[in-house]
Amino acid sequence: MQYKRILLKLSGEALMGSQQYGIDTSVVMQYAAEIKALVEKKVEVAIVIGGGNIYRGIQATASGIDRVQGDYMGMLATVINSMALQSGLEKLGVNTRLLTALEIRQVAEPFIKRRAVRHLEKGRVVIFGAGTGNPYFTTDTAAALRATEIEANVILKGTRVDGIYDSDPEKNPDAKKYTNLTYADAISQKLNVMDMTAFTLCQENSIPIIVFDMNTSGNLMKVVTGEQIGTLVKN
Repeated sequence: MQYKRILLKLSGEALMGSQQYGIDTSVVMQYAAEIKALVEKKVEVAIVIGGGNIYRGIQATASGIDRVQGDYMGMLATVINSMALQSGLEKLGVNTRLLTALEIRQVAEPFIKRRAVRHLEKGRVVIFGAGTGNPYFTTDTAAALRATEIEANVILKGTRVDGIYDSDPEKNPDAKKYTNLTYADAISQKLNVMDMTAFTLCQENSIPIIVFDMNTSGNLMKVVTGEQIGTLVKN
């Protein structure tokens, strides 16, 4: 394996599958099977999931809801998605732990760095819910923060496109795909694959990011074994 400890960042929208809203169980089980394959190879896996399939805090302002309140609602949406993935993994016999930045003791452990690392060392998949626990921060930033705290070797951002492009490939058929990028290039060109706070945090801590198509079966394993999949961003 190219990487021993990874932080997998999944978008909430990816869990919708072909639906317009909510969680597609078949997608959850597909992701769970790919994660299980890594665990069987002794890779330590931590996961951060967004909540955009249920609620986005940033949309709260437009609907008249206070931004801070909306962000907390978004954090709870990530916990719902985390619980769904946890359930899928456990159906396949994978040991998991859900740790949240907001205390919800009935369903999750509170996030404590040493506890999270210990779970990883014991071969458990650790899912981080509720973002950073603070409003105004995205789950991209939460992924960068948690990856730094647990000393992950890499952040793998699973999306529905096969890397980073200079424009939206779903709208522009002539969009150019990047194979490698520096953080400085990603930031200066305002490539909105991750927010600037997340990019900067990864840059300062020298954590590489690989953006790849999570929906293509087998891609996750290929990335972790070192195949050239997606786009690599590093110093």
